[in-house]
Amino acid sequence: LYYHKYHAPVLYQTFNFLLKSITMKKKNILISSLLTNFLFQSLFCFSSAASSRHWFRQPIVKSCAVAGVLCCASCIKIVSTGNECLVERLGKYHRSLQPGLNIIIPLFERISFQDTNREQILDVPPQECFTLDNAPLTADAIVYMRITDMEKASYKVSNVKDAVLNLCLTHLREEIGRLTLEESFSKRGTLNQALVKRLNDICQDWGVHITRVEIQHLQPSHDILRAMEMQMSAERKKRATILQSEGERTKLINEAEGRAGAMLVDAEARKRSIILDSEAEAERQSLEAEGIQLAIKKIAEAIATSNGGNKGGQVGEKAMKDALQLLSLVRYMETQGKFASSDGTKVLLFPTRDSLPLTYEGLSSLMKQ
Repeated sequence: LYYHKYHAPVLYQTFNFLLKSITMKKKNILISSLLTNFLFQSLFCFSSAASSRHWFRQPIVKSCAVAGVLCCASCIKIVSTGNECLVERLGKYHRSLQPGLNIIIPLFERISFQDTNREQILDVPPQECFTLDNAPLTADAIVYMRITDMEKASYKVSNVKDAVLNLCLTHLREEIGRLTLEESFSKRGTLNQALVKRLNDICQDWGVHITRVEIQHLQPSHDILRAMEMQMSAERKKRATILQSEGERTKLINEAEGRAGAMLVDAEARKRSIILDSEAEAERQSLEAEGIQLAIKKIAEAIATSNGGNKGGQVGEKAMKDALQLLSLVRYMETQGKFASSDGTKVLLFPTRDSLPLTYEGLSSLMKQ
């Protein structure tokens, strides 16, 4: 060892420092020194054989050179980003290898477990389940998991992926058994959350975190599927009938309300029309009465003037009676003329001298009132 140390000090110190930094414990210095001596001898023999063709032809030199190269190659371990490796030394866990270039000691150290820290997907195969109302279902799911502690995932459980897969199968059957057939279809979100919670309660001891669980398919049997189709068809027909009846009821109510509103509007219009007609008739009669009064006065004044009895602008009672009698006769003759102009047989009655005073007396009493 010291011979090689003094002949190639730089190469010896390099290998010795490298292997000592790997062991990281003082009690393993002897192992690193022996390994350094073996590697250095192999490289020294190879370099010596390269300088002499005669030595290179010796079988032992070739064997030592090949063994040295293979030993150096087996010391190097490259870990990709997102992966992690566990190293055991003499059968006991020693350390973990991080992404990048790592060096291990052959024969004494080995990689016992290697996996990724990234999120992984486990496909849960379809399995038959039974709901709370004993309806058979075929369910499958997808589990998204991430290994957070590589040491626990390797030493706490034999095969972490198979363990998570079988655990999901059992809990999926159990969670579906707590729901009815209708609830299993309408509460998928609740079912997924319950599976995530129950799986994390167990998997945290294995160094595994379940990010989410998604139920892919819930397939009932053919008989139940046919019964569900008939139920949905009946429900749709029921809702269609209810909607149709509600539409008819709304239509009748709207028509009745429309008729009632029309009748109210019509009655209000007739009422307004009657009021307007009566007001117009009253106005007409008032104007007609004023016209008759004015006519009577004019006729009476004319009679009084013709008889010379109009003194001081006063009309006498006799002139007023004669004027009323004249107007009555004129109206009577107009009425008889209208009556005679119609079709059919007519009987015309003309007033006598005795009947006119009766008419006059009546009109006179009205005028006095």
